[in-house]
Amino acid sequence: MSKTDITKPASGRDQNTPVLELSGINKQFGAVQALQNVKLRLFAGEIHALMGQNGAGKSTLIKVLTGVYPADSGEIRLRGQPIRPTSTLHAQHLGISTVYQEVNLCTNLSVAENIFAGRYPRHGALQGWSIDWARMQQEAKALLQRLNLDIDVTQPLSSFSVAVQQMVAIARGLSISAQVLILDEPTSSLDDDEVERLFVVLRQLRDQGMAIVFVTHFLGQMYALCDHITVLRNGELVGEYPASELGQGALIAAMIGRELDASLGATPADQAGTAPAADWLTTRGLARAGSVKPMDLSVRPGEVVGIGGLLGSGRTELARLLFGLDRSDAGEITLSGQTVHMDSPSTAIKLGLGLCPEDRKAEGIIAELSVRENIALALQARQGLWPFISRARQTEMAQHYVKALGIKTSDVDTPIGQLSGGNQQKAVLARWLATQPKLLILDEPTRGIDIAAKQEIMNEILTLAKQGMAVLFISSEMSEVVRVADRIVVMRDHAKVGELPAGSSDHAVYALIAEHA
Repeated sequence: MSKTDITKPASGRDQNTPVLELSGINKQFGAVQALQNVKLRLFAGEIHALMGQNGAGKSTLIKVLTGVYPADSGEIRLRGQPIRPTSTLHAQHLGISTVYQEVNLCTNLSVAENIFAGRYPRHGALQGWSIDWARMQQEAKALLQRLNLDIDVTQPLSSFSVAVQQMVAIARGLSISAQVLILDEPTSSLDDDEVERLFVVLRQLRDQGMAIVFVTHFLGQMYALCDHITVLRNGELVGEYPASELGQGALIAAMIGRELDASLGATPADQAGTAPAADWLTTRGLARAGSVKPMDLSVRPGEVVGIGGLLGSGRTELARLLFGLDRSDAGEITLSGQTVHMDSPSTAIKLGLGLCPEDRKAEGIIAELSVRENIALALQARQGLWPFISRARQTEMAQHYVKALGIKTSDVDTPIGQLSGGNQQKAVLARWLATQPKLLILDEPTRGIDIAAKQEIMNEILTLAKQGMAVLFISSEMSEVVRVADRIVVMRDHAKVGELPAGSSDHAVYALIAEHA
């Protein structure tokens, strides 16, 4: 498949001037060339996918476009006129609205306040100091109804799930009279029904003439929604393609620069003929009011147990109970037959558990600390304040995992906040591998990362299991769960509704959920 001539509109597009055109964009951070001569064109009435691996330059390009970073060189044109956004607020005033992957809202404020923060409707012709609360709440409710979301907009955002918070962030983006809407991984916290509702809205916006940039790692979603694709690799433009003319294999090859290794994403090893190990972790009636209904669960060494269920089914709440982030009010946990009181994460770590949390930004990384310090955190916590892990040992350990997991960073002393999302996720995984846990709980470990990094992490999970580690694997992507799990525990409405064996299909998981509707 040949790429579209970047100097001409692609077939089927409006032949007028692009709504948005970037050309010759360069951006360098120290010795790292983040963007090199990158181009992007966006036309009215299209949804344009921006694709590439983590670290390909997608987020940097968006931040240049929205005024977070100034471009070192190059030009941005909006409706044919040169612009140079100096801040996200300036970009919004120009008509460019962005919804980022990580929900950057104020959870202590109400839903309505979050949607209109900085742009509160005012009373009176002179738009004085008095906020028109009734109007703001009415308009917020109307925006959310466009997303088929009916919630109380006067309630604090913190009282709603991550999925609802993501929808509120999208509603905020729609509330601005934008010519260009940029969505950076908008579906990473949404279930299938919520994704389809969002897609209905985006198609309506496209049909009304809006130009939309859609960044995602879900290839199926991209093909279901997008008209054209721009692919970046290592900060450079690979090409621009009509989505209908670029197959999935060709797209992956364009993104990673090679055909994807067929060995990646392998299935669990055949355990037939081997005696099953004794359970290492067992729960009996484990429960927390409003969070998890009485749960019986077992995990053996060398076993990957998948947790299947829709958003809100109680998967993350179960992980929090097991790791001591929340305390149970019923039931018990036993490790190797001994009852334990999982009263805190420090207790869990000392007993041999590790947890890669769902919210990488809020609960996984400390952005200001280096890659080295982030990787050493859990091991130091297990040991206590003394003995202190020397800087030399931290560096040796970090360099080992950077190489083993393919973490892309210029140096282990680079602040982890400067890494791409996928590389941050690998560093969080490295943190727990350094403690050599007996049970590793992975809550959405591949959320928001590219297909190559995703399969590398999946491969690492299976390798760890083969070496005897017990793994509890939680993912919204049911295909991932069924591919790696030796058993699948299915949850609905905060309760376990059954188990399925290895080799079950994602349809079987959904069918079991539906049976208990």
